[in-house]
Order: sequence, then C-alpha cells, then structure tokens
Amino acid sequence: MSEYLIESIEGYGLSQKERPKTLFSKVGIVGCGSVGQNIALMISQKELEVVFIELSEEKVNNAFVKMEQELDNMIEHWGMTPGEKRAILSRIKGYIGYEYLKGCDLVIEAIRSRSREQRVTLRKEVFKNIEKYVAPDAIIASNATTIVITELSSELEHKERCVSLHFLTNVPGAKMIEVVRGLYTSDEVYDKVMKFVKMLGKVAIPVEESPGLISIRMFVALVNEACEILMEGVGTKSDIDNTMRTGFGLPLGPFELADKIGLDKVLRWMDNLYSEFGDKKFKASPVIKRLVRAHQFGRSNGKGFYDYNENGHKIN
Repeated sequence: MSEYLIESIEGYGLSQKERPKTLFSKVGIVGCGSVGQNIALMISQKELEVVFIELSEEKVNNAFVKMEQELDNMIEHWGMTPGEKRAILSRIKGYIGYEYLKGCDLVIEAIRSRSREQRVTLRKEVFKNIEKYVAPDAIIASNATTIVITELSSELEHKERCVSLHFLTNVPGAKMIEVVRGLYTSDEVYDKVMKFVKMLGKVAIPVEESPGLISIRMFVALVNEACEILMEGVGTKSDIDNTMRTGFGLPLGPFELADKIGLDKVLRWMDNLYSEFGDKKFKASPVIKRLVRAHQFGRSNGKGFYDYNENGHKIN
C-alpha cells in the first residue's frame, strides 16, 4: 500500500461525537485514473478528506505516483510549496474494496469503460456496491457525460440521492462543474451538491438531463467542424487552432484540446451522442477514426493531431 496510507492524526484529536459535523468532510471516488486523480487533488486542496477505490494495489500505487507528479509540476511552476503538497497527499487514501467508503458524505463514480453497454452495466453495479456501504443520506454522483443519471440510479433503493457531476478535468483553467438533476433527484440533494461545487471554488452550471450535457455536445460539434475544415483544405491544423485561440480567446484550439482529452475518449463521446440523437453533427469525422485506429490518441501516447515529447509538450 502507498506510503501515504499512514495512521490518521484524527485519532489523537477530538472524538467523533465532539467534532462538529460539516456538510461535506469526506468524499469517496470510485476509479482513480487520470480523471479520478484530478478530482481527488481538486477536493483535497480544499482540505477535505478523500478516499478512492481501485481494482488493485498496483493501480492504487500508480494513482499516487501520478498525483505526486502532478503536484511536483505545480511546485516547479511556483503553484504550491512542498509543504502544501504533503498536506494534500496526506488527506488522500487509496484502497481496494467498497467497504472503505463508509462514512463518506459524497461518493463520485469516475470509472472508465469501452462500449456503452459495458459502461451502463458497470456503472449500475458500482452504484449498487456504493449503496451497500454508505449511509442512506450519502450522495452518489457520476462523472459520466453521455449516460443519464436517471438510468444509472434506476435500480437503487434510494434513487433520490443521485446526481451527475461533470468535472472538466482536461480543460486548462476550467472554472465550472456541470450539475445534473435526474428524474428521481431530490431538491435537498441537488441543493447540497450545488453548495459542494461552491466549496470547491467552482461555478455550478445547472443542466437539464441530456446525454452529453452542454459541454460535450458543443465540444464534439466543434471538433467535427474543425476536422471538416481541415479536410476541405480551408486551413491547416495550426491555422484552425490559432484562430480559436487568438480570435476567441480559448486556451487551446480544438485539435490541441482533443489531443489533451484523448482522441479515443473523444471518439467514444461522438459515437454515444450519434447513437443517442442520430444527428450528423455528432457523427465522428473520418479524421478522428483514422487516428484512433492507428492508436494515435494524443498526449497520452505521444501522437495524435500533433506529436508530443515525453513531458507532453507539443513538438510539431
């Protein structure tokens, strides 16, 4: 187990009965890949306790390695001090087994899977496993973007506790989190989640339940149109990205952002939205399909629309 899984100092302080109860003090995360890691760091930086669940000891340790690298990068760019890094990591614990989610006020599902059928089936199973161990008033959320929360919560005993929370973890400087109320979501739960988002220093964007929410639907259409312009020869990749960065003030152009998110993930979004709506604007461009078939996913493996060095910096 990771070196950060040390005995908690809480045992030497106030008893649980004496300690005042806050609205959110302990947050669970199921799945600590790149998205889960970013969410864990975001929450821990606000001095909240984080517990994440992974499938193996190796995945638990790897998550800590990646999170430490991310914090070291922030230190190098004067974004934090070594002391702040240690404090952030000390509030994050990683385990194997849903029983460690006991006591969480909120649990966020952030798993990754391939086909839509697999995503729905796995996430429903995750939701059921979470419900076995958390209190009846604990909130269960999903970071899923193209699967509606009503479908995921339909087989739970306490459906009213479920919401969707979409963190834009791959977008530089994103200041907002989309909050989606399902068919069963209670007003009380929704209000609590909106407060949680504000606790994180983010703007809560209320979204009516729909696959793709607001952000993914708009982003997918933008990338597809950028690919269309590229295929027509109207502009080069750099010209198109530069237009959106310089002309519209985006931190990254559509091709740069797609590479950062991962072209395999972008393609899954497109396939899901096209399957859901049947609208041509969501149908994946042949350009995206060709790159994914060649296993050129973007920054994650060094080649996508652009080439990248081992540090993830663009080299062409």
